[in-house]
Amino acid sequence: MIRPATPGDLAGIMALEHASFPTDAWSEAMLREELASRHGWYVVDELGGRLVGYAGLRAVRGSKDADVQTITIAEHARGRGRGRALLGALLDEAARRGVRDVFLEVRADNPVAQALYTSEGFLEIGRRPRYYQPDDVDAVVMQLDLAGRAARDAAADAGVCS
Repeated sequence: MIRPATPGDLAGIMALEHASFPTDAWSEAMLREELASRHGWYVVDELGGRLVGYAGLRAVRGSKDADVQTITIAEHARGRGRGRALLGALLDEAARRGVRDVFLEVRADNPVAQALYTSEGFLEIGRRPRYYQPDDVDAVVMQLDLAGRAARDAAADAGVCS
């Protein structure tokens, strides 16, 4: 079940953060600030009462762009569409906020995540060399034209070929 994150979810989020990103996990203070920010929007995914994923969006009210901050799924829950569902929740919120373009960075050594983003319409627009430290891994910068995606989805739902 995907639901908005609350401050009470912080311990579970931190456990997932450290398990998924052992060398470059965000600090508890950083994530606490993200959860409290009026520009942020975080959701969690629960399975059997346990947090198995979380995701965050930064979208300043009134801005036409937003950033996917993070999407994390517990290792045992991967490969079941949970990341796609969390991404969908973030994109729905971005659309509610009137966002046109959504950006993200993904590790160059994470082809599974890159494939997910590409399948949802994100395009690679650049690279940030050695962005992820201390691992010296490049970041692939990706962008989604959210308004264009919505138009394509509406046309597909109406049975119109493009």
